[in-house]
Amino acid sequence: MARQLGERVAQLRLARNWKRETLAERAGVSVFLIKRFESGGQVSLENLLKLALALDCLAQFAALLQPPPVRSLAELDHQTTTPRRRRGTK
Repeated sequence: MARQLGERVAQLRLARNWKRETLAERAGVSVFLIKRFESGGQVSLENLLKLALALDCLAQFAALLQPPPVRSLAELDHQTTTPRRRRGTK
């Protein structure tokens, strides 16, 4: 998946006719970071978000890791009446 994300960033960059230097400047990261990410998928989450912002794709991250939608009124009632856990258990 990481390698695919790197390839997608490269495709988005090339679709805009941007050099790696252009994306690096707009995202505030190094050209080396972009080269490493596009070829191997290695990047930190912070830098991935910077690249997404520069490529106008940051909104797509909002849909990640969302809780599943409520499928019934009983689930909705349970969600609203059950206190939210603040910690996990062992």
